[in-house]
Amino acid sequence: MKATAKAHPIQGLVKYHGMRDEDLRLPYHDSISLCTAPSHTKTTVEFDPDLDSDTFVVGGEELEAHEADRVASVVAEVRERADADHAEYPVRLESENSFPSNVGLGSSSSGFAAAAMALAEAADLDLSRPEISTIARRGSSSAARAVTGGFSDLHTGLNDEDCRSERLDSPLEDDVRIVAGLVPAYKETEHAHREAADSHMFEARLAHIHDQLAEMRDALREGDFERVFETAEHDSLSLAATTMTGPSGWVYWKPETIAIFNAVRQLREEEDVPVYFSTDTGASVYVNTTEEHVDRVQEVVADCGVETMVWEVGGPARILDESEALF
Repeated sequence: MKATAKAHPIQGLVKYHGMRDEDLRLPYHDSISLCTAPSHTKTTVEFDPDLDSDTFVVGGEELEAHEADRVASVVAEVRERADADHAEYPVRLESENSFPSNVGLGSSSSGFAAAAMALAEAADLDLSRPEISTIARRGSSSAARAVTGGFSDLHTGLNDEDCRSERLDSPLEDDVRIVAGLVPAYKETEHAHREAADSHMFEARLAHIHDQLAEMRDALREGDFERVFETAEHDSLSLAATTMTGPSGWVYWKPETIAIFNAVRQLREEEDVPVYFSTDTGASVYVNTTEEHVDRVQEVVADCGVETMVWEVGGPARILDESEALF
């Protein structure tokens, strides 16, 4: 009745934007990402008959309102699928991140992935990771890809048989390094997704996204670093254009964000370093390079006046030993 899981957050490479179904969190198109390690979320859950009601605690704070509702939707899906009687007991869920939250580094992806993984284990569900990805998707579409890990592809669809994540094999997994440039800034990812289809740029994004997805899948299969991350860089600009031209005109980038963009391009052009920037919804920047060049890239990003972290490609969500439980 108790389980603990760990999942890594994602960096979007070809990012989804907008949802055709907000309750089931069904995106308009496929999306591809990589998981970033050792950054992670650890989550412990327990179905406990002595509790009065479900309780969700993240980073020491009990969730309320919309945030609690999103976790509750994942719990409800697990209960719907479970045969074990104890899955109907109230559940206690506690979660903690090893990295900053709500700054554009994918904390919701690892959070809901770890929650879905732990809940499925505690409820005695015998499911594959692609199947668990459909549970995690109820909390966050990106979480589906954090369940399967590595480079993963979330397929669009109108049901759980179609809209699930699968792992993509790539020879790049061992060599990629990600320098995260942390630019703290509050963001409204939920609102941005809700407004996506209202942007006059949205139809233009849909028109070219399938070519981007095909390019990304082929480049990953071939292990072509430049093609993978050049595509991701261009997709980041496309995503931002759609977000900035929605009804609210969200502009997430800060001066430090732009400084990192410029520094990356200068490094690429003047020193011939394989390096590309990428952003999700937020001001923080992923700077993608290779193991050979990571020290130089980190130095350049830090010179932009931001805190940096160095990550590599992380694996799928997994169940931990009971000795690692949070309670």
